[in-house]
Amino acid sequence: MSVEMRVLSYNVRGLRDDRTALTEVVRAADPDVVCVQEAPNYLRWRSKCAGLAREWGLLYVAGGGNTGGTALFAHLRIDVDQPQAVTLSRQYGWPDRGVASAVVTKAGARLAVASVHLPLIAAQRPQHASRVREVLDNYGTPLKLAAGDLNEEPPGPSWDVFGDGGFLDLDPECASTYPAKGPIKRIDGILATDGVEVVEHRVLDGAAVARASDHSPLLAVIRVPVP
Repeated sequence: MSVEMRVLSYNVRGLRDDRTALTEVVRAADPDVVCVQEAPNYLRWRSKCAGLAREWGLLYVAGGGNTGGTALFAHLRIDVDQPQAVTLSRQYGWPDRGVASAVVTKAGARLAVASVHLPLIAAQRPQHASRVREVLDNYGTPLKLAAGDLNEEPPGPSWDVFGDGGFLDLDPECASTYPAKGPIKRIDGILATDGVEVVEHRVLDGAAVARASDHSPLLAVIRVPVP
């Protein structure tokens, strides 16, 4: 037996674009889990993340100001355990980076999930990818998924680090995700370990997507086996 889950990965550019359009996009996707990059991470960031969750019809799980804006949200139909917000780097002159993670359960199917936003500095990206793997491995859950803005196109060193840890790109033929208006680069991705079945994977598009952020979101519909 397996259970279907809907995972959305979205760089929301610090909510600097059309927030109404952003809410429209997220609600229309009907996600179980949302891996967000550039969520609120400054003054009153916890209350801002909680407010964003209410707008989306979701619950805020982890991340934000303590992860450089990487955050995790989940639907009420999902059970969430062991939420974590891990800071990976703080470097003067560069954005903070971190990972927000948790174990999510739906109808008995368990999955360790991490929202990631890898650094702009190329040499640091593989190191952070390795740390993300460690965070997910520490849950002891066999099925794992990482999603977010990798800041590099595949194939690349960071994608390879995930691959060395058993993470597979859910859609190697995925369309470009950046910029949202006329995308020419694929720098966002959803990767999962063997055993996670892909039902659907696509880049969301349309007028609302073009207004909501500078990244197009990725939606993966997956099937997770029940132990």
